[in-house]
Amino acid sequence: MNSSDIVCELKAAGNPEKARHLSHFFKTGKGEYGEGDLFLGVTVPEQRNIARKYHQAPPEVLEELIISPWHECRLTALLILVYQFEHRKTKEEQEKCIDFYITHTDYINNWDLVDLSCYKILGKWLADKDRSLLYDWARGNHLWKQRIAMVSCMHFIRQGDFKDGLDIADILLQHSHDLIQKAVGWLLREIGKKDKQTLTDFLAKRYSRMPRTALRYAIERFPEEERKSYLIRNFKSERPNS
Repeated sequence: MNSSDIVCELKAAGNPEKARHLSHFFKTGKGEYGEGDLFLGVTVPEQRNIARKYHQAPPEVLEELIISPWHECRLTALLILVYQFEHRKTKEEQEKCIDFYITHTDYINNWDLVDLSCYKILGKWLADKDRSLLYDWARGNHLWKQRIAMVSCMHFIRQGDFKDGLDIADILLQHSHDLIQKAVGWLLREIGKKDKQTLTDFLAKRYSRMPRTALRYAIERFPEEERKSYLIRNFKSERPNS
């Protein structure tokens, strides 16, 4: 097994028209967050099938894939890593997956790469461990590490553990980038699905200073009139003389 086998299958599954669409969708233009990223035009289900086929790929193969200029190669490497982490039987074997993930975060450089991997690997690993790494990343200035810090909390939230999700949302609450605003709102919404009162308590002192993107995501499942009330009050707080 070598990386060229996987790359060949990905290229065979590629679609030039879809690649053009994905290049636009993932903002690959000059000055955009995905500047310079290259796409083959492979769907995520197709990548999952290939990842399952090559789930025993050794670290050197994953290394070659994760540093690839092709977006789908990097995502497939991460999907393989998720599979491997979930099926490792010992902490030592899992830790090797974690070390690989953490040392390659510079290549986890778009929101789908983050969202399809971080909480299934890093979040799950940290479930019974110190989570200070997530706080360090949230307080840093690396966009993708900040999103990893937020989205990794999905694992805790699904277990009914909201503390770190709320605390990291607080750290990132007024972030200027919409990809972080969306992540914050998304994770708050997930907390609200489990416990609406916890979410409304969090919003009570914060909704007026939240970016509207984050607020919209957070209250998406609220009844229409309640959503409107939050958004109107948020709008007025931004314009105190209106």
